[in-house]
Order: sequence, then structure tokens, then C-alpha cells
Amino acid sequence: MANKGPAYGLSREVQSRIDKKYDPDLEERLVEWIMAQCGAGVSRPEPGKTGFQLWLKDGCVLSELINSLYAPGQKPIKKIQHSEMAFKQMEQVSQFLQASERYGVVKTDIFQTVDLWEGKDLAAVQRTLMALGSLAVTKNDGNYRGDPNWFHNAVTPSDPPSARGYSKPVRRVARTRVRVAGGSGLVHRRIVRKAQENRRDFSDDQLKEGQSVIGLQMGTNKGASQAGMTGYGRPRQIIN
Repeated sequence: MANKGPAYGLSREVQSRIDKKYDPDLEERLVEWIMAQCGAGVSRPEPGKTGFQLWLKDGCVLSELINSLYAPGQKPIKKIQHSEMAFKQMEQVSQFLQASERYGVVKTDIFQTVDLWEGKDLAAVQRTLMALGSLAVTKNDGNYRGDPNWFHNAVTPSDPPSARGYSKPVRRVARTRVRVAGGSGLVHRRIVRKAQENRRDFSDDQLKEGQSVIGLQMGTNKGASQAGMTGYGRPRQIIN
């Protein structure tokens, strides 16, 4: 899958844990979205982790994806180069990552180029694409194509949000327990929604009034104080 040697010992254990975070079901959903978003110009990859990596590795599909989220004439990547040269492919992936950050994906949700190109952490690639898709649905600017439920109403295994890479600062996560047909247990339905802006508008009078309020960061005089207290220990006895 990648141009790297095998891992041993602790490195192998760490890499194994990273690989287990990759979600085949999420792969299918992301492929469907990218196909719908980019249109007929993008072919379907071979199923599986290796096929998913090779499909995105040269950065061309990713560049087509981020361009499709903009109106005509506003595409962030002006030139998409199909190349077999490694540094050209990595440069194309890097352009996608920079464009995704300008689009609004937070830096902590963005994978590193080597995560994709060397196959070190394809789960991180999935997290970036999920963040991008969720943001595109939330913007609702008419450029998103596909089913919004692919990102805002997803059934995933019952593991904690941190294990699947969901970023707390930018998402609100609600979970309900549902029974899957034909299954023997319960899974969590995780609904991923981007946090919405909640702007407050204050009048000039309210702003002036706030200037006279001493914030609790400066200390408080409303709680317990040391008034009437004596120092600790036996006081000095002055007899003579």
C-alpha cells in the first residue's frame, strides 16, 4: 500500500491501532458522496482500504471535490495536474488541504499529506472528508450534491467520539441507542451537526453598562473573605 518498511514491536502495535480506526462503511458513504459531488468525471474506486487510498493518492479526485463546492469562477485550485511523479501528487494533495482549511475545515480535522500518500492513517483522511462534507451541508449555499443524511444522520459503531476523531469544538454530537434489524445488540446512532453561529447584538447603552461591571476574573468581593480572622499559630506573647 505504501513505500515504507514493515513496523515491529511498539511501532507495529501503534500502527495496528491506527489501522483499526478505518471504517469500511464510512468508506462506502464517502465514495458515494464524492461520486455524486464530482459527477461523471470521477470513476469509482476498487472497494477496500487499498483501493480508497489509490483513488485519492494523486490528489486529483480531492481537488475536483473541493472545486465542486465552489461556484463557477471561484474554484480554489485553478490547475489539476495528473502526474505519476511523487512530489507532484503530494503537491496536489497539499493544495486540497490548504483549500479545505480556507473553506472552513478546522486544522485539527485536516490530515497530513503522508497520512494519505504513504497510507499511514487513512482514518484521518476519512475524518477530513467527513468534516468537509458536514461543513458543505451546513453552509447550504447550493453547491452541495448528495444526501445530507450522509453526514448529519450516520449510524456508526458504538465507540467514543474521541476514538473516531470527531472534534468537540466544531460539532455537537447527540447519541441515541437503536436496535439494528437482524442484529443481536444495540449501536449508537451518532448525529453529527456543525455548530451554528449564535451572534449577539448589544445596544450602545448595554455596552456602556457592561464597562462598569467588574468581571469575576478580576476577583470578587461577594464571597467569603478573611475579615475578622486571626493569623495561624500561637500569637507572640509580649509580657515585659
